[in-house]
Amino acid sequence: MVIALVRTIILYLLIIAGVRLMGKRQVGELEPSELVLALIIADLAAVPMQDFGIPLISGIIPILTLLSVTMLISMLTMKSVRFRALLCGRPSIIVENGKLHQREMAKNRFTIDELMEELRMKGITDISTVKYAILETNGQLSVLPYANQKPPAAKDMGLAPEEGGLPIVIINDGRVLEHNLKTRGYDMNWLEKQLQSHGVKKAQEVYLLTVDEMDRVYFSHKEGAQ
Repeated sequence: MVIALVRTIILYLLIIAGVRLMGKRQVGELEPSELVLALIIADLAAVPMQDFGIPLISGIIPILTLLSVTMLISMLTMKSVRFRALLCGRPSIIVENGKLHQREMAKNRFTIDELMEELRMKGITDISTVKYAILETNGQLSVLPYANQKPPAAKDMGLAPEEGGLPIVIINDGRVLEHNLKTRGYDMNWLEKQLQSHGVKKAQEVYLLTVDEMDRVYFSHKEGAQ
């Protein structure tokens, strides 16, 4: 039982390390080569986990080999546009100036129903309002509407809103993040005043407290602590 647990943990950590090496993409955004790698690694790891007669190294070596090949391929795709296009493919224009490219749809086996679903998910119901719809290499559909169909930005309305900057978490579920507090240039005295202003005696009663570059504070009580 202990051996099974140890073998499983080792392989699990090894796979996590491999996924980290692949970058911070979400699973739904994997390139074809990355998806194939993930499937193969999962298969290779499953065998040593279940069969104790197989040496653990027999599962580790193929996984490390695949990860090494993946890193090599990643370097080649960064340096060679042709190799990247060969391995990952090229984006396909599905809609251009409100007109469907039926050949591109057929080549990518992209149906009308799938197109309409993707457009609806992006709040678009009329294809004629789409300047470009591009099927990316990761399978996602990028939709670029005509300029007159885009929602107005603040500058288009003559507004000049203040930039709040990136909020930093000061209290996370009752825990004070002192490093973040110092990074923003505050100390515990400032924090105590913030707690008092919200009627709180201690940080353990706070679920979330953030402050942005404009010194604007977001405060949320912990449920049941009020």
